[in-house]
Amino acid sequence: MTIRHPALAAAFLALATVSGSASAQTVVNQAITEREVVAAQRAWCDALVSISTTHASQGQPAAKALAERVIDAAYGYQMGAVLFKPTLTVAPQTFRTTRAGALAYFVGGDSAFPNDKGFALSGWTKCEATNSAIFIAGTSASTMGNVAITGPNGAVTTVDKTWTFVKDSAGQLRIVVHHSSLPYRPN
Repeated sequence: MTIRHPALAAAFLALATVSGSASAQTVVNQAITEREVVAAQRAWCDALVSISTTHASQGQPAAKALAERVIDAAYGYQMGAVLFKPTLTVAPQTFRTTRAGALAYFVGGDSAFPNDKGFALSGWTKCEATNSAIFIAGTSASTMGNVAITGPNGAVTTVDKTWTFVKDSAGQLRIVVHHSSLPYRPN
C-alpha cells in the first residue's frame, strides 16, 4: 500500500507503532529543527571567521584548503546545484551554482572567476546571524534576516541573508539556497 499524503503517512506510522506492528522498524525522520538551523548559521559564521584568521596566519593556500572543507560540509553541492547568490558578485558571474564558483567567491585565486578577490579573506573577526523569521516545513527550512560581520578595524558590515537548508541522506543539514545582498539604502 502506498500512502502519498505526508500527514496520512505519518499518522499511519504512528498508529502502526502504537499497535506494535512497526516497533521493530527503524524510523528515519529527516525533519529539521530550529536548533539545527541556528547551529548551522552559527557554524557558517564561525567558519567565515576561521577562514579569515587562517588566511592571516597561514596564507591563502591554507585558507583555501579550509574553505574547501567548509563548503563540502555546509553546502549541498554533492546533491546538485546550489542556488548561491553571494553579496559582492557582478554579471555575468552573479550566481554560483557550482562548488568551484563558491570556492572562488570565498578565497579568490581562480582565473575562471577573475573578479573574485576572496570575500572570506577580508580579515573578519566576528560574524553573527539574526533571523527575521525561520520557516520550517518538515524536511526543509528557510531563514531570512541579517548577518553582521566585523572587519579588522571594528567596522561592522550588515548584509541581508536568505538561506534554505535540507538534510542529505546521512541527516546532515546542507545549504541549498544562499542569497546575500547589501541592504537597500535610498538616497
